[in-house]
Amino acid sequence: MPNELLSIQPGELKFPFELKKQISSSLRLINSSDSYVAFKVKTTSPKKYCVRPNNGIVLPQSSADVTVTMQAQREAPPDMQCKDKFLVQSVVAPVGSSPKDVSPELFSKESGKEVHEAKLRVLYVSPPQPPSPITESNEEGLSPKMEAAVDNGDHHFSPLDPAKGALAMLTEERNAAIQQNARLQQELVCSALQLKITLKANQKLQSGFSFFFVILVALLSMLVGYLLGG
Repeated sequence: MPNELLSIQPGELKFPFELKKQISSSLRLINSSDSYVAFKVKTTSPKKYCVRPNNGIVLPQSSADVTVTMQAQREAPPDMQCKDKFLVQSVVAPVGSSPKDVSPELFSKESGKEVHEAKLRVLYVSPPQPPSPITESNEEGLSPKMEAAVDNGDHHFSPLDPAKGALAMLTEERNAAIQQNARLQQELVCSALQLKITLKANQKLQSGFSFFFVILVALLSMLVGYLLGG
């Protein structure tokens, strides 16, 4: 934005608005003349912004950068609209002037001095999105197989997602643990059943042996009685 003495780029102050965070925006003041130019930056909300430097000297055929920092805001304005304005004043300064020579008197219009002014508005924009973990490649430099896939309209290539990969690994490990647990439970049930069968068989064997022993004793008693009786 020209103000005859200085060209100001960009023509408006854009802040990527985020709550509770200081945000900075930069201006470049370009002096295309052969004169020393003094400048001063003003704002309608001086408590909200910090301007460094807020005044100075731009040498002939040179430029100067100004950084405007907006203090952290606790709440967003309605519809993200900002009514703040900035004013950049500039005047021709004596040859050899330095920033310490800049004073309010230089910008006084009462002395008939020509003071050039440029008004800048403030815009709030969305903060930049974080870059993708894997950037898409241009078709140039692709391998022949990938070039063929692009030419054939095969767009099944998808970027790897580390979070999804870790989740899939954890899911696979969980399923394996569940399957192993089921096998152990099945083996435990089979072992218990086998033990139960063995115990019953032992009980039957012991019961049969006792009955046989009783019969044997009875037979022996009868045999002894018969022999004694004979």
